[in-house]
Amino acid sequence: MAHGRTRIPALLATAACALAGCDQMSSDFGDASNALFPPSPAEAGRWAVDDSDPENQRRGVLLLGNSSFGGDTVYVNLYRLYIEENTDPVVKATAIQALARHAGADDAQLIAKQLDSKVEQIRIAAAKALQRVHDPRVADTIWKKMINEEEPAAVRVELAIALGQYPSRDVFEALCSALDDRELAVNLAAANSLRLLTGADFGLEPALWRSWADATASPLRADVPYYYPTFERQLGFGDYLMFWAIPTFEEPGVPSGLREPAAPAPDAAPAPAAG
Repeated sequence: MAHGRTRIPALLATAACALAGCDQMSSDFGDASNALFPPSPAEAGRWAVDDSDPENQRRGVLLLGNSSFGGDTVYVNLYRLYIEENTDPVVKATAIQALARHAGADDAQLIAKQLDSKVEQIRIAAAKALQRVHDPRVADTIWKKMINEEEPAAVRVELAIALGQYPSRDVFEALCSALDDRELAVNLAAANSLRLLTGADFGLEPALWRSWADATASPLRADVPYYYPTFERQLGFGDYLMFWAIPTFEEPGVPSGLREPAAPAPDAAPAPAAG
């Protein structure tokens, strides 16, 4: 990461200025950490640029990425730098995650390049990140990776989910092919994206999907909003014991690069097509 080291000092200086006098931001870190005494923004910033300790870098980038001010230019540039040049796979995967939360559409190509990484953790992070960033120029990369059965199912599932935002016939055909995948999780993710792209439902039957599409004038629906999925779980008793730090979960949202929809995210899947 020699070239990266020449750029980090400048980012460090800028980050220090950005973090100076920002005690009022500390509440953001209560949401990003369940610790009794979460770190201050300044401490998280120091961790993020500590190139002597990858674990500190990971924690710092995670905290910054999850904060409301993590989309400031200096931090977004840091995420990009770590994606391009950091040699630690955990730090790089965390930077991909952070960038996805604050990315512009042009970042999709940088993220898509990480699908070629030799490290599965990085490829999974990139596949999930591509659900949050929309750029038709990366659609072919996504579906070609998804139909490669040498790729672990954990990656292909996330790619199949990401394809639900690209209404093209190539994507449709790739998703139909994924219905024959040997991994059920891939089949289900592909079927869900097909339902989203078409408004139809033919389950896990690729022949039915293809024959219906061939007989339908406009099988793909560009007007159906796509929402990236987010993590949520049922709160347990232990969560409520710490009543001052009850976990909150991110709502599904519209990827960067797509227009904002007029309606909120639907609670139910589209109704099956007739016939």
